Amino acid sequence: MSNLGNLVWSIADQLRGVYKPHQYGSIVLPFTILRRLDCILAESRDEVRTLATKYDNGALDVQVKRKTGLSFYNTSEFDFARLLEDPEGLRANLLDYLTRFSSNIDVFERFGFENEIAKLDEKNRLYLIVSKFAEVDLHPSTVSNADMGDIFEELIRKFAEASNEEAGEHYTPRDAIRLMVDLLFAEDSEALLEPGTVRSVYDPTAGTGGMLSVAEERLLERNPDARLRLYGQEINDQSYAICKSDMIAKGQDASNIRLGDTLADDMFFDRTFDFCMSNPPYGVDWKASESTVKEEHKKGGPNGRFGPGLPSVSDGQMLFLTHLAHKMRPEHDGGGRAGIVLNGSPLFNGAAGSGPSEIRRWLLENDLVEAIVALPTNMFFNTGIATYIWILDNSKKPERVGKVQLIDATSMWTKMRKNLGNKGREIDAQAREQILALYDAFEENDESKIFNNTDFGYWTITVERPLLDDDGKPVTDKNSNPKPDSKKRDTENIPFTYGGNIEGEPGQASTIKTYFEAEVLPHVPDAWIDTKKTKVGYEVPFTRHFYKYVPPRPLAEIDADLEAQVAKILGLLREVEA
Repeated sequence: MSNLGNLVWSIADQLRGVYKPHQYGSIVLPFTILRRLDCILAESRDEVRTLATKYDNGALDVQVKRKTGLSFYNTSEFDFARLLEDPEGLRANLLDYLTRFSSNIDVFERFGFENEIAKLDEKNRLYLIVSKFAEVDLHPSTVSNADMGDIFEELIRKFAEASNEEAGEHYTPRDAIRLMVDLLFAEDSEALLEPGTVRSVYDPTAGTGGMLSVAEERLLERNPDARLRLYGQEINDQSYAICKSDMIAKGQDASNIRLGDTLADDMFFDRTFDFCMSNPPYGVDWKASESTVKEEHKKGGPNGRFGPGLPSVSDGQMLFLTHLAHKMRPEHDGGGRAGIVLNGSPLFNGAAGSGPSEIRRWLLENDLVEAIVALPTNMFFNTGIATYIWILDNSKKPERVGKVQLIDATSMWTKMRKNLGNKGREIDAQAREQILALYDAFEENDESKIFNNTDFGYWTITVERPLLDDDGKPVTDKNSNPKPDSKKRDTENIPFTYGGNIEGEPGQASTIKTYFEAEVLPHVPDAWIDTKKTKVGYEVPFTRHFYKYVPPRPLAEIDADLEAQVAKILGLLREVEA
């Protein structure tokens, strides 16, 4: 498939001089989509043309689906072969071909394709490009849907490199997706094997559709009779076009792939899903959606999708986290599961009472977090930073109720033969099975830790000390209470579990009192707690729980190594002098 991707990419060589390298994608991608659709329609073309003489509009849609099994069609007399028979009329005939697709094929306008065709014709490149693509066999019998997805992603990666863009903004590596999909399916494995199983999968940051495609592949590998309904929303026009054309080629309902900003406008506001997946952008601001999100936060109340809290405008990851939590099918309707890839900041950013902390609090107090898996670094095309898969579930198995499993998979990878951007490591099948085995076992070991939800909670207390006047005596208010000295004010974080407290938040008063008397008063006997300022916070200090202390080497051993090196250097110098 890499060779086929390179073949398609090589067609872009014909564009030199007319287009700059970063513009090649606006030609090659829509032509690749068109050729793929052209190949899929090859066997049914004559039958569809006959049906088009008898039916129109909605009736034709129904008849084509009934007769051919396809959810799209084209009624033009042209295909790639016939287009080349009339070089002089190629531009007009190609535009006729494009306009004769069924109404659900709205993808070409996202590339401004008509304008590009006019430019190619003007620069005498149109016939050459069409003839080159006509030589590429993209029929499903030659190129599977999965392989076609890989070709699109390979092309996007190449175009991103040519324009210094981030390829990772458009798609997620397949190995990371396979792991997340397998983790999502793990708790529903038996039901997924039942004959006629139907499930829905949703991706609010669909990109080119990689997550949706892999989810379908993995399910059909387990159960060829299963049916997965795929839903996605994507903000980028070209990614949307690729995703939608890919879904249409798979026989999915094209109306389930929608164009728009998920944060500002949830185009599936009235639906929930069996499985939800997302790899939102890291560290990208949500200023464009800010006013709408804040208005929804205010109007939606605590049960709205942004009700738990709002993160900093500089990073929207946690908005997608709460969004996914609200898109899971409700527990009373069978329950839902979600998986999302995030960087490290959502684990701990924000102090007690802040938006991020309140989001974690809402997720944990509602027992929605089932597991968090630390992935190897250098897993993604556009970043080498640490990333984590969060698995959410609103109907946990009994043994997981009130628990969170942390899995350290940072060492479970193999080196790639050739780096793709920042991606130099991959999770192969063996590593994936190792991670899934840790998840399934649900046991404590070096790579797996199990916690109560309350283990991640803490109180932040404000410790005050008296303001002293010139004679060294405390300054008091009218009620003879000492006034606090703001310069001496301090805060302390007290874990819910301090002193063996197993009640969590309900044990607040006694736990805080015990901590204050043991940890604060011995050092500052005149201190007191301003109870009105006490706040609840939640964080997941993932790295701390897997930290392994490595003692420094003995000094004698270090000295011996140094002496050996010095002796080696002196020996080399003697050889030079001799």
